Amino acid sequence: MLHILALFSFLLVSSSHAAVQDFCVADLTAPQGPAGYSCKTPAEVTADDFVYSGLSQPGNTSSLFNAAINTAFVDKFPGLNGLGLSMARADLAPGGVVPMHTHHGASETILIAKGSITAGFISSDNTVYLKTLKEGDIMVFPQGLLHFQVNTGRTQAHFWVSFGSSNPGIQILSNALFSNNLPSELIEKTTFLDDDEVKRLKALLGGSG
Repeated sequence: MLHILALFSFLLVSSSHAAVQDFCVADLTAPQGPAGYSCKTPAEVTADDFVYSGLSQPGNTSSLFNAAINTAFVDKFPGLNGLGLSMARADLAPGGVVPMHTHHGASETILIAKGSITAGFISSDNTVYLKTLKEGDIMVFPQGLLHFQVNTGRTQAHFWVSFGSSNPGIQILSNALFSNNLPSELIEKTTFLDDDEVKRLKALLGGSG
């Protein structure tokens, strides 16, 4: 019995030493490293570091994709640093789209607040998981898999997004192919698109080469 009590006491002391810091509010004036931002000193932390109001208003959907994505990632919301979560707001006009993309750093969950959204993802064995979602529906997109959302309704749509990281990262497939100087002939060989289509997409998305 004394051995058990001694072990229990040791575990309590060890855990209390491991949890000496309640949070690590990001010091946005310092460079971000692989492990995130360094911490502000406790004397510099205020309640404002744990509050963000940037998602309160609809975004401007007058864009190429007829969609607006406003993010609450750690670079805007320093209280998220080290907590493993973040959020975003998506507003889509009728026909608007969040194009095929991935988040290498997190899984994603969406909650439909208004309208109707068709959403899906593609698994690593190329199976498609597709669903039309209505208000109140939730869908999850596993980390690293290609996924998308389209407003297939007749009215403005709006959904909330949560991520399992304070900085989930994003790579949009169309931008990765057509918004840079990757030579057109290489894109044509690796995607089986013809030269005219590659040049059209590069002109549309600002690429060259």
